[in-house]
Order: sequence, then C-alpha cells, then structure tokens
Amino acid sequence: MQTSPPAGHMQSFISAPVCTDLDTLEADIAFLGIPYGIPYSLSEHQCHAGPSHVRQYSTRFGSSLSSGYNFDIGGDLQAVGPVRIVDCGDVPGDVTDVHASFDRARATVAQIVDRGAVPVVIGGTDSIPIPVARACENHGPIVVIQIDEHLDFKDEVRGIREGYSSPMRRISEMPWVSDVFQLGLYGMGSALVTDVEEALAAGHTLITEREVHERGVQWVLDQIPDEADYLLTIDYDGFDVTCCPAVSHPEPGGLTYHEGVALLEGLARKGRIVGMDWAELVPEHDHFGLTARTTGRLILTMIRAMAESGQIGQAP
Repeated sequence: MQTSPPAGHMQSFISAPVCTDLDTLEADIAFLGIPYGIPYSLSEHQCHAGPSHVRQYSTRFGSSLSSGYNFDIGGDLQAVGPVRIVDCGDVPGDVTDVHASFDRARATVAQIVDRGAVPVVIGGTDSIPIPVARACENHGPIVVIQIDEHLDFKDEVRGIREGYSSPMRRISEMPWVSDVFQLGLYGMGSALVTDVEEALAAGHTLITEREVHERGVQWVLDQIPDEADYLLTIDYDGFDVTCCPAVSHPEPGGLTYHEGVALLEGLARKGRIVGMDWAELVPEHDHFGLTARTTGRLILTMIRAMAESGQIGQAP
C-alpha cells in the first residue's frame, strides 16, 4: 500500500521519519492523515487540511524524538525505551469517488495494524471513524471509546449512511466491537429521542460531560472493562473550546484538557490502546494553533503512558 507524502511543505508529525511504502513500515506509532471522508455535499471539505495543520504545529515537539524534557510526562519520551514514531503521510483522496477513498482509508489503516503499529489518524470529517474501526476487523474484540459533543447515531442523512452523523451507528453494527462508550455528550445536536433510545438498546454506554466533571475521570475509567483493546475516536467538539476552538460550531462545554490527559493515561494503564482518530478540525477557526497544539500534547502524553505500560518500546 502506498500513501501520499505529508502535505504542508513536507512537514511530518513531530518531524518524525516518513514512510509512504507501508510494505516496509517498522513502527510503534504510525501517524496518518485521512483528509477526505464521505460528505453530504461536495462543499463539505472544510476539514481536509486537518492533518497538515496538526503536522505544522507539532514540529515544536520534535525534540520528543531525542532528549527533550517534557513537563507533561515528567521527562524524556524516549527514557522508558526507544519508541518508533513514523509519519505515514496521507491516504490519497478523490472527491469525485468518495467511496473508493473510504475503502482506501480502511485498507491503509488495516495494513498499519497488521504491521504491528498503532495508527494515530487525523481527519477529515467525523465519518473517518468508520473505516478506522473497519480496519480492526481481524484484531477484535475491541472496545470503542468516543469523545464527542454529539451522539452520531443517525442511520442515514440524505440517503447517506456513512456520513459524519452516523459513525457510532455503523460502529455498533461491527461484530468485532464488544463495547462502545460515548463520553462527553452535551448540548443539543441532531439526535432524536429515538436515536438515544436505539443507541442504548445497542448496548452503548452514554456519559455526559457533566457526569465526567462531577464524578471524575476515575469513575469513567471504572465503567470501562479492564485489560481490553481500546480504539479511541475523538471529535474535537468533545473538548472545551478553551483548548480546542477549531470546530465548525463552537459551544460552551466539553472535556477539559486535563480530563483528556487523565483519560488517555488511565486507558493506557488498564489495557491496550490499539488506535486513535481525531476528526472535525477546521483550521480556519484555530486561534494561535491552539487545537493543533492540544492534539500534539495529548498524543505525546498517551504515547508516553503506552510506553510506561510496556505496550510499545522497550523497558530500560
């Protein structure tokens, strides 16, 4: 499988080595851009520059690959053992054949997983969790953990069943997904009462952002099975706009940065993180690159926790 080189003046995530020939991939963490999902109209491609935007601001964290001291993780990322981080570029997209692009995204993520790496994916719209979760078909069972303002459980919108309003519905239909936890829900979106009822009937656990704030992240972690394989899917509007302003319709509410840190570290300690995707970043709304900086810091914090738990890298 061949990907396209990182867009944006050839910048890679945290200045990591680039590998666009996945047949040769040797990595613990594989950063991947999926710029194009399945839109409801061809005008809905405001998130396609998300991967290059995150790469642009992540270069300031490039010292993480050497011996830079990071106060978020209490030292040097590589101190717990050599962690191989590679940027696999972007999945080629074709706006005239979005379904072919979707299939290509699934196949690309599947090859990364088959090569033993953990994919860290940046979209793109919130339709991209569908191919990412499909790519795990031969590696189940997995527990899917979503951070999102919205339920995303529509069966179809305008006849489209794989758009950004439907990822959790489609994921609920995948037999290799054993549990689904939807965290940080708040406000009023497009979900109907029947959508909520059907998500609950499908066995999803719904936890509002208010419950996270009031009961704490440890309470949330206690609801999630131990020693499982976790696939994380994050819509930026699931975080508070003070750390992630680059969303299409900013509203008050969402998880705080530190709740995100505690959740990612906790999951890395209680099981295995087998993949992560981020969706719905609108670069034009990203004041001072704050959303991209938040993304980089949270990813590096998660990687350090995964290394400390022994999932990746080698113990010193």
